[in-house]
Amino acid sequence: MIKENTISKEILTAILHGIDEGIHAVNLAGETIFYNNIAAAHDGLTVEEVIGKSILEVFPSLTRHSSTLLKVMFTKMPIYNQPQSYVNLHGKKIETINTTLPISIGGELVGAVEIAKDYSRLKMMSEMLLDLQHKIHYKKENKTISKGKVSYRFTSLKSRNPEFIGIIKEGEKLAKSHSPILIYGESGTGKELFVHGVHQASLRSSGPFIVQNCAAIPEALLESLLFGTSKGSYTGAVERAGLFELADGGTLFLDEIHAMPIELQAKLLRVLEDGIIRRIGSTKVHYVDVRVVAAMNIPPLEALEMQKLRPDLFYRLNVLMFRLPPLRERKEDIPYLTNHFISIYNDDMQKNITEVDRSVSSLFLSYPWPGNVRELKHAVEYMMNVCEGNVLTDKELPIMLKQKKKDESVTEIDQFSLRENLDRFEKNLIAKAMLRCEGNIQQAAKLLCIPRQTLQYKLKKKM
Repeated sequence: MIKENTISKEILTAILHGIDEGIHAVNLAGETIFYNNIAAAHDGLTVEEVIGKSILEVFPSLTRHSSTLLKVMFTKMPIYNQPQSYVNLHGKKIETINTTLPISIGGELVGAVEIAKDYSRLKMMSEMLLDLQHKIHYKKENKTISKGKVSYRFTSLKSRNPEFIGIIKEGEKLAKSHSPILIYGESGTGKELFVHGVHQASLRSSGPFIVQNCAAIPEALLESLLFGTSKGSYTGAVERAGLFELADGGTLFLDEIHAMPIELQAKLLRVLEDGIIRRIGSTKVHYVDVRVVAAMNIPPLEALEMQKLRPDLFYRLNVLMFRLPPLRERKEDIPYLTNHFISIYNDDMQKNITEVDRSVSSLFLSYPWPGNVRELKHAVEYMMNVCEGNVLTDKELPIMLKQKKKDESVTEIDQFSLRENLDRFEKNLIAKAMLRCEGNIQQAAKLLCIPRQTLQYKLKKKM
């Protein structure tokens, strides 16, 4: 029995040392009983310097009130994802995000364990990003920014789809408003281009335009990135403006707003309501004049049901709301955009590719394009890179589309159904007409000798 326990302890120790997170456990006296190599690397110490010693001895800047391990043993309540700054016995500043849990055996508290993530490097990257935003803003104020870099406008959004054209026109009209905007649509539908267009068509076009993806920054850093920091708010903190202050007089685009922590969404709501921000650790308030444009890649109602979006924030943002339809709902845009991308890459690659053949055109119209316009653009780019002739054919298709073509051909084998073969022939004929007319439904309908409404119905039903 002793041997089995010894083996189990050795295995457990090996597992804990192999985990890619810092793990630190203490007993009721606050003495370290387990400390893995990752934790030692985070803290700039060796395991031997910590094991068996009091946590307050090894980290003299901590107290019984500021140490998350000691606090958990006192309250007997877990703490999740809490930032902590402290100094080790060599004077090195450490910054971590901790999840700390009480350890109980048989209902009796015996200690606490902490799982720590080192976010010093992430914090440094966040501060570098803010510094970069400062420099860009400073250059813009002093008119030294390069004039050769043209921003996207609404004209950058290419479409033959009546619904999407209507959305673009509505966006141009409402861009003059100062109200916040919420945009949602699948990845690759052109949300960022649309927001660029809103900014350029707005009365703030001469002001700053700042973009932040809420899913790209750890939760603990996003608040300081947005609202800034005050000197002394944490060890080593400096006076630094956040993105709201940098965007003053302009537009702040918050992409994937549903990835923002719920608690932070409440602070965002307050800024939208009164235009007041307070840097972390400061008692002073700043008034900012910022238009917030938010975007999501899932429907807002779905985000509300999943509790990823606060209802009150949603109702504040959806004053002006736009849904960008996916490419599969804009069939006429597929041949039009295909030819547009061919034209662009002909210039870039110094090629003279004229079109895609009928087989590729038919495949493009039947393919669901889960990556939307972005996926179509990359598919055309790949095909033009490998094409040695003047027409894009099946041979140049990317792997995913080749597989789709292969699956379709397998389905066609030994299929003698007259209706299915007629449907297939009709789809190919429509694809050819749409390609020749570059997605213009009116012209394609004339070419096919059918009413426009009939062609629209067939495109939605069959393609």
